[in-house]
Amino acid sequence: MPASDTPHILPGRPYPLGASWDGRGVNFALFSDNAERVELCLFDASGNREAGRVTLPDQTDGVWHGYLPDGRPNMLYGYRVHGPYEPTKGHRFNPNKLLLDPYARALHGQFRWTDAHMGYRIGSSRADLSFDRRDNARFIPKARVVEPAFTWGDDRRPVVPWSDTVIYETHVRGFTIRNPEVAKALRGTFAGLGEPETVAYLKALGVTTVELLPVHAFLDDRFLLNKGLKNYWGYNTLGFFAPEPRYMSQAHLTEFKTMVKRFHDSGIEVLLDVVYNHTCEGSELGPTLSFRGIDNASYYVLKADEPRFYINHTGTGNALNLSHPRVLQMVTDSLRYWVTEMHVDGFRFDLASTLGREPTGFDPGSGFFDSVRQDPVLSRVKLIAEPWDIGPGGYQVGNYPAGWAEWNDRYRDTIRRFWKGDHGMLPDLAARLTGSSDLFEHNGRKPYASINFVACHDGFTLADLVRYEQKHNEANGEDGQDGHDDNNSANYGAEGPTDDPEIREIRARQQRNMLATVLLSQGTPMICAGDERGRTQQGNNNAYCQDNPLSWLDWESDDPEDRALHDFTRRVIALRRAHPVFRRPRFLHGQVESPSGMKDILWITPDGQPKTEEQWKDHFARCIGLVLAGDAGDFIGEDGRPLKDDVLLLILNAHDEEMDFSLPAPEGGKGWSCLLDTARPELKEGEETADPGAAHPVPPQSLILFALMREPAA
Repeated sequence: MPASDTPHILPGRPYPLGASWDGRGVNFALFSDNAERVELCLFDASGNREAGRVTLPDQTDGVWHGYLPDGRPNMLYGYRVHGPYEPTKGHRFNPNKLLLDPYARALHGQFRWTDAHMGYRIGSSRADLSFDRRDNARFIPKARVVEPAFTWGDDRRPVVPWSDTVIYETHVRGFTIRNPEVAKALRGTFAGLGEPETVAYLKALGVTTVELLPVHAFLDDRFLLNKGLKNYWGYNTLGFFAPEPRYMSQAHLTEFKTMVKRFHDSGIEVLLDVVYNHTCEGSELGPTLSFRGIDNASYYVLKADEPRFYINHTGTGNALNLSHPRVLQMVTDSLRYWVTEMHVDGFRFDLASTLGREPTGFDPGSGFFDSVRQDPVLSRVKLIAEPWDIGPGGYQVGNYPAGWAEWNDRYRDTIRRFWKGDHGMLPDLAARLTGSSDLFEHNGRKPYASINFVACHDGFTLADLVRYEQKHNEANGEDGQDGHDDNNSANYGAEGPTDDPEIREIRARQQRNMLATVLLSQGTPMICAGDERGRTQQGNNNAYCQDNPLSWLDWESDDPEDRALHDFTRRVIALRRAHPVFRRPRFLHGQVESPSGMKDILWITPDGQPKTEEQWKDHFARCIGLVLAGDAGDFIGEDGRPLKDDVLLLILNAHDEEMDFSLPAPEGGKGWSCLLDTARPELKEGEETADPGAAHPVPPQSLILFALMREPAA
């Protein structure tokens, strides 16, 4: 509209929140309990010039609203919110700041850092108690009204059962930015991730579920840009409904939807890593971009006795106040939007303990958990918690409600320590291999609640776990103060790359050991992107700011070890898929027997005998066998057929010397067929057999999987 025009606005409705195109006009609705007036600012197509401004004419139950009959999709807008600027009372209204709609579905324009984003005067002796009158409109993205129509056709969610799920954690940009099979213009985008070649790679690998690092719109921290770095991971959310523009090759939501549809067409689920615990506005010294200027006292958890300051359970300067019904509504509205409109299949919640905090602390019966559990949409998708934050009582592994899965850091640490050769690990190893019943077997929870991993985006890659004993984070520019110091890693004789063949061989074997352990454990396995290809970050265990080849997947590596590791990973995933005994929906305790009298699970020592209570206390033992009777117990698949399986024997030897292991001699068994040997990855399935009762040599630091061969039935 011409700049001289005054937009004609009607009262509109308080619901739905955000900007909603109904085919005739656009309704605008913004929550702010403490505002005194809200102005809607409209911009030209460039987003640089304000084309009109109008006050929202009505307010209902804390929601300011108005309807523009002339509003259309692609209209650009922002808000200016009037109210008291009283930081000591928790209020930080400043109408000089153009604010982003928390419900914005799409953004236009780039964010540029300037002191004008601050609600206070930088350098003032009064700090954040001062008041800044500069206008920031030229430097902040504008919200864009969207047309949500998309032809989904026959799109169907894969709805992969938890017991069949294999998660692949990856980054939209890092996964394809160096892939020569993806068109150059599409690399690093949603379109590139949805390219047939990309989807086919993941399908062939055998993963069922892709988990994407944050795709909600986010900011690069100012201090990172000043060092020539970026916020690569994206845990710095600006808007919970809009996809990050840098991942889009075109300014239309169809790109994201098309990506999801292509994954679904191949039977692969799409999960989003989401960050509802905090926003990019930081502490009281951070910028005023959206929530702070709209209603600081409602959106954030403030100190009760000093509401000028924020409770910081997240380590980022602020925490969203999910105890407030409107903030809780925003989070659940956002989740439903991504499920119903964008067709994603679930979520991994960053620092999820913050979401479950009530004024009394973490509560598995909090308003957030109860809201999700009763929701007819959200209760049906995959829900995964990162079950901790840095606040008091924040570590809550195993304490989430039924229906949730959790990242199991105890699994990660145990598997790393066992294969590194630490003493006294067998009791904990046994618990982790069988779904961590000590943590999750309560309130009807099942083994899938344990998300099993040895490496993820945060920390060493799998390859670096066997190359580095110390972190090497110099590129982050924080003098080595960032990242964890205790990584339970080993370098086997040289820090970093080496040409020594013996060191390279043990490193390759240890990678196979850890991958096989994750994929053959009860629970839900998760692989970090590139670990199947030997991806290294050169010892950087906190590459959150490294948007460069250090973090990106190298698709053109011609290292035969990397190719062999990929083939090995695909083979073990196929083994897991072929053998339901590795993915039982109930915890196994050796209390159920097969028709031949074998227990569903049995732990044995290298002499082939059941492990005694006294032997579990042997601090120096590092070799153990696990017998799984595939015909014990009544397990029924979704198709109604029994999930019967072979009798399998898994042997794990973390000693640095060969161990003779006496193979059991079950009734009716005529021998053991080797399915997998991490010391001899070239050995084909069934190529080698062993007699029952024979002493089988198990190489140092290796894992072997056998299947029982039975005598023909009479």
